[in-house]
Formats: sequence, C-alpha cells, structure tokens
Amino acid sequence: MRHFIELSYDGTAYHGWQVQPNGESVQGVLQRALSLLLRAETPVTGAGRTDAGVHAAKMVAHFDTDAPLPTPPVQEGREQTACDYLVYRLNGMLPSDIAIHRIFPVADEVHARFSAVARTYYYYVHTRKSPFLRDHSWRLVHVPDFEAMNRAADLLMEYTDFTSFSKLHTDSKTNICHVRSARWVQLADNEWRFEITADRFLRNMVRAIVGTLMEVGRGQLTLDGFRQVIEQKNRSVAGDSVPARGLFLQDVEYEALAFALPVREGRSLTPNPSPNEEGSINP
Repeated sequence: MRHFIELSYDGTAYHGWQVQPNGESVQGVLQRALSLLLRAETPVTGAGRTDAGVHAAKMVAHFDTDAPLPTPPVQEGREQTACDYLVYRLNGMLPSDIAIHRIFPVADEVHARFSAVARTYYYYVHTRKSPFLRDHSWRLVHVPDFEAMNRAADLLMEYTDFTSFSKLHTDSKTNICHVRSARWVQLADNEWRFEITADRFLRNMVRAIVGTLMEVGRGQLTLDGFRQVIEQKNRSVAGDSVPARGLFLQDVEYEALAFALPVREGRSLTPNPSPNEEGSINP
C-alpha cells in the first residue's frame, strides 16, 4: 500500500533532500528511520529535490509497504490510528530539524512528484542585521526597490520557457514551466519575502529569478532588460543565484480526486488544509 508523508525540515545541516554519496540528506535520514520502524528497506520518493541548505515548510513524499504499520498501544480514553502512531514513532527517532506532520494512505497510482499540480516557494530577505534570521533569510545591505521588482515579477506570467533561470547541464527534458503567481510581500519594516507558484520548477530557478530581480531593484536592470533576459534563454545573461538559506518549499498541491479513497481506519483520507505559513526540482 502507498502512503503519503507530509513533513517539514530545516535544511541548514543537509546536502539537500536527495540522497547524496558524500553528505547527509533529508531523504536519507527519513528512509533509515522508516526502514527501522517497518523492519524492511523502505525507499521514500519526494515531491521535489531541494538543494543543499534549502528548507521546507511542507514537503510531500510517498513510500510503499506490504507490511502492516506498527500497532498503536491501547490507551484508555484515547484512540490512535496506525498512521498517527507511525507519525509519533518517526518523530521520536528523527532529529529536531525534521518533523513529520501527517501520514495517510493513497491509491497506488498517486505519485508524490508526478501527481503534484503546483508548488509554491518563498524566499525571505531582511534589510537590518538580525541574529535570529541569519539561517533562514538573506540579509540585504542596501534596500532595493521592491515596487520595481514586483513590476518585473509580473512579467514572469507572460512566459513559459525559463531556460535563463535554469542550472546548466541538468537531466530535465524541458524548461517549460507555467508560473501562476509571483510577487514580493512586506512582512515587517525590514523583512520581505518573494512568493512564487508554478506547476514545476527548474533546478536553481527560484534563486536565479530572485537574483535577477535584485538587479532590477538596484537599478542595474530595466524592465525591458528583465524581459530580454527571459527571451534570450541563456543562463549567463541572468543574475547570480541568491544564497540557499532564504529559500523555503512552502506548499505542494494535488488535485482533490487524487486522494479519493474509501474511508479506512475510521476516518476520511482527504487531507486537511495545511497552515500557509512557513523551502519541481532544485529551485
């Protein structure tokens, strides 16, 4: 049976989501813990592959198992499903920078990555030194023109080929993405975030877009110049990628019908909406 996992993590200590030969990954840590609990090798497939240092407020993954889930202990006055108990056990084994929120069964054909219809990323910046934001936001020494950057961000919805914002020599078969929304939002006097939603993302795409928007905000690139960057389909004409620490995968969306299963364990399997507060591939 296939199960979905909703989790979040602080990516500071990891070499990204995907298992790496030379460093610890979120996927690797999760697979080891899950395999121990289920007493069988249990691969986990994520909705995407965040880069080293990138965080996730909501990552979705799936695993397949023929074995029964651990049986929750009988506690008077408290009912607990096997999925809830697995969440509890996993959280007890995982380090403090990875948290499991929900586990629930889905149809075998539902895929954490390929069934997703949209993803949302947030990129955080702050303009005044703060000891509390240093691992989760990028400090800007000079305040850019956020209104100009929002005018440039509006242009993203006019295009679908984002080769200029993709890392070179990737295994992606297409650089076509459909951006649904993109904007800068002020959170406090000295704090902003960039919010972008699309059906998929290219490797390094969000960080490259933010870096190029910063050139607009600093007056180094006009709106026409930003448009030309997109149209040239050349990574070398776009801005530098911004640091990974400010990037969060914020949400992964699926069609409601993807979760249409009979009620099991005495509860509905339709996911509850996740809170929209705080990191397809390596943005």
